Amino acid sequence: MQPLFIFIISLLLVGQADATTREKTAAASANTSIVDIDLVKVDKSARKMYLIQGDRILKSYSIALGANPKGHKLREGDKRTPEGQYTLDYLNEESGFYRSIRINYPNDRDIKRAKLLGVDPGGQIMIHGQKNGNGPHPSENRGEDWTDGCIAIANEEMDEFLRMVKLGTPIDIEW
Repeated sequence: MQPLFIFIISLLLVGQADATTREKTAAASANTSIVDIDLVKVDKSARKMYLIQGDRILKSYSIALGANPKGHKLREGDKRTPEGQYTLDYLNEESGFYRSIRINYPNDRDIKRAKLLGVDPGGQIMIHGQKNGNGPHPSENRGEDWTDGCIAIANEEMDEFLRMVKLGTPIDIEW
């Protein structure tokens, strides 16, 4: 009778250990709010954004850009998405769009260029979801560029993006 009792107790302890492991695994997956993404890469010509870790692409998104997407942003109101190396530097949960994270445009080079041209370089270039309160947006059809220079993705994708990318992550935007 004792070996059966010991066997039952050991099964209960293993089951309890498995439950603890499952709880820890669930807690860990709930806390996967930040993956070590090394770089966000945007290919404007392909309308794609990639989350890169080391030499691997972990995720890609179809994107919408500024309504005048070709070429580097030169001034406020040109509806271009900037090109170059920037950093994601500010999370805005009170955006007019479904969540947003700011790209630190203009950088020093952009400011110098705008000064030489005698124009305002603009700013507040974000990665964001759809416009709040206006129903389905043109970017849901993919291929239509509709922002004022920002990079737009679907709302569900924005949630995922913000779980995977932390502030301070570099972003490289090119045509």
